[in-house]
Amino acid sequence: TLEYICRRFRSFASRIEGNPLFYSIDDIRRFITSLGVSKILILQGMSGTGKTSLPVAWGKFSKVQTTVVPVQPMWKERSDLIGYFNEFTGKFNESMILEKLYEANKTDKMFLIVLDEVNIARVEYYFAEFLSLLELPTVDERILEVTSSISKKDPKDLRNGKLILTDNVYFIGTANNDDSTFAISDKVYDRSMILNLDYRCEPFIGEDDYQPISISNDTFKSLIEKAKKEYALTKRGRSHIREFDKYIQETFSITFGNRIRRQIEQYVPIYIACGGTESEALDDILSKKVLRKLESQNPVYMKSKSEELIAKLNEIFGNGNMPNCEAFIRKLAHNG
Repeated sequence: TLEYICRRFRSFASRIEGNPLFYSIDDIRRFITSLGVSKILILQGMSGTGKTSLPVAWGKFSKVQTTVVPVQPMWKERSDLIGYFNEFTGKFNESMILEKLYEANKTDKMFLIVLDEVNIARVEYYFAEFLSLLELPTVDERILEVTSSISKKDPKDLRNGKLILTDNVYFIGTANNDDSTFAISDKVYDRSMILNLDYRCEPFIGEDDYQPISISNDTFKSLIEKAKKEYALTKRGRSHIREFDKYIQETFSITFGNRIRRQIEQYVPIYIACGGTESEALDDILSKKVLRKLESQNPVYMKSKSEELIAKLNEIFGNGNMPNCEAFIRKLAHNG
């Protein structure tokens, strides 16, 4: 089960010899759930909280391919990601990412591509094509044109210079939000899942059941689909979301949009299958995907409305059931 995988992975990370990693069970659930919702995950927060280490540890635990690629400040276009044809040498200079995308076409293994310091360059520039391809509903439509020129020396699985962006590839970006980086645009945030790692978890003794297990992409997907069927968002949950959506439209002129609504519908059941509750899942995803849009509001107006917004959350979702949302609103009000 996903709940079992979360517990076992957390224990595994805490017992890595020489470099134990400590994460809260909530953050482990968020990580696994996010992989089940989107092919793009952004891990953001303070330096030293284990953003890069988390997907690397997942790779070791589940015996999947994890490739860490440091993003360069001068990256501007897709050739910086996949490589380019060198007309002088007559050869295609492929990147490590392209090699992994090609390899992923030949196996059922999960492939994690970690873009380290993803926002040291503008993500919406160099990653634009991938953002569009990963939104297409079926894998067969996700065709990456590697090169427009065709050669007899091309690898056999490169068809007419094109490659399928398969369903077993996951992109994980780590982001430091400081003066040396660019702000991540709404276009990227809306298409991604987000995990905030803002603190270091206290050391703990993991369970004895912590050995690595092999998880294929088909196995992972079947667990995700099972979760969606067994723990679908309740009518009560949908009603609360509609009521909250109506309130923020009338008060702040912002709305969810169909993309975020679909993400909520998927996130909640997977999070429950990982051992959480519907209330915890809604609190987490609303704080990161919906309330984040309040950052563009007038700070003075936001501050004046903050207590009313918190009261409305408690009225709709129940007193004290949305601590992450409340903390986010108070932080916005304080900054204002």
